[in-house]
Amino acid sequence: MSERADILPAVQMILDRVVPDSGWRAVLVVRLQGMREAQLRFGYEFGNQIMLAARERLVEAVRHFDTVFVAGDDTFVVVLPSVRNRTHALLAATRIVGAFDAPLLRGDRPWHGRPIVGVAVHPEHGTSAELLYRRAELAHDEALRVGEAFALYQPDATPVEILYGELREDIEANRLHVAFQPLRDLRSGEMVRVESLSRWTTTAQVHVAPADFVQFAERSDLIVPLTRWSLNASLRHAAALHRGGCPLDVAINLSPRVFAESGFAEQMLGAMEIWGVPPTAVIVEITETALLTDLDMSVRVLRCLRDRGVRVAIDDFGTGYASFAYLRHFPATELKIDRTFVDAMNTDSRTELLVQAMIDVAHRLGMEAVAEGVENEATLLSLVEMDCDLVQGYHIAEPMKAEEFVAERLAAASLI
Repeated sequence: MSERADILPAVQMILDRVVPDSGWRAVLVVRLQGMREAQLRFGYEFGNQIMLAARERLVEAVRHFDTVFVAGDDTFVVVLPSVRNRTHALLAATRIVGAFDAPLLRGDRPWHGRPIVGVAVHPEHGTSAELLYRRAELAHDEALRVGEAFALYQPDATPVEILYGELREDIEANRLHVAFQPLRDLRSGEMVRVESLSRWTTTAQVHVAPADFVQFAERSDLIVPLTRWSLNASLRHAAALHRGGCPLDVAINLSPRVFAESGFAEQMLGAMEIWGVPPTAVIVEITETALLTDLDMSVRVLRCLRDRGVRVAIDDFGTGYASFAYLRHFPATELKIDRTFVDAMNTDSRTELLVQAMIDVAHRLGMEAVAEGVENEATLLSLVEMDCDLVQGYHIAEPMKAEEFVAERLAAASLI
């Protein structure tokens, strides 16, 4: 399969050989959701067969003079050398999405591919293949973020442009930093835990939102090194609290992508031992959506961690597709109720009932209920009445640089 470095010169050749003033051109990035998980579950040969079938669909969906490149295990780049306008390019994206309405059949196992398409047009969004490719990727990310099947690059709406090499170098050079956001126990009123959050400011002093660079890392091969960095950075600060005699539990977000790494659970436990943080003081958070990627693999890894005392939280609960069947098998110790429910519960009675039901479900399954996004006193008091266990949000405490948080907590402890 072609790599991006091989594709860009070929795309540039297509753009260069088009007669000037003959109309607009377009570059489309098409990514099939769930391909990587399908490969891990059913094998790489199955993935290759699906990609061949998907390419056939794409070729049939576009015109005979358009070009389809395979750009990775789940990605295609489509070059349209002549389009009348933006709408014409978006019509091509619509045809591509519609081409996958029927399942991709290979052997006895049909696979439903859901493409997400990002569109960038020449010359409005750039004239070089690399810039158009990057901006089509950004449009893809925006479509994924808002839940649409396709999107056109919009400079004002599309997240900050992220350079792969810059993020990789900053991860390797430890230039990112960790922020800690405290969680309060509603029964004791004490701060009992912090959630570790990754933060990135580029060398040009651009603050990149976590939703942007984490998502970028998720769809590239950077999510594994980013997760490893976050794990070790979080444990380093937690270890300082333990050594200083005022330990706190620390919750660390994990991407399900790391579960495919051989021996990840053992490596994580080894890192805890090196830093001197007991497994019982660590909570790993995994999003509800991750339950759909590879449940069996997730369960195996997380059970290994649970057996050593690490707790497991299902993050953003209520926004994905988890069912009671998943909850029955998943080795979770707590549910984190998504902020969209918490924020709306005081103005919508049905949402309030849903939040109460989530708390009750958590307790009946022997789990703690954690409410995210608590922004005011009224919400806090409602959660107390609902018997929620822990809360976090700006009304409780804002995220703070971990170095400053640790220094303040140790200084306060020394005054007692």
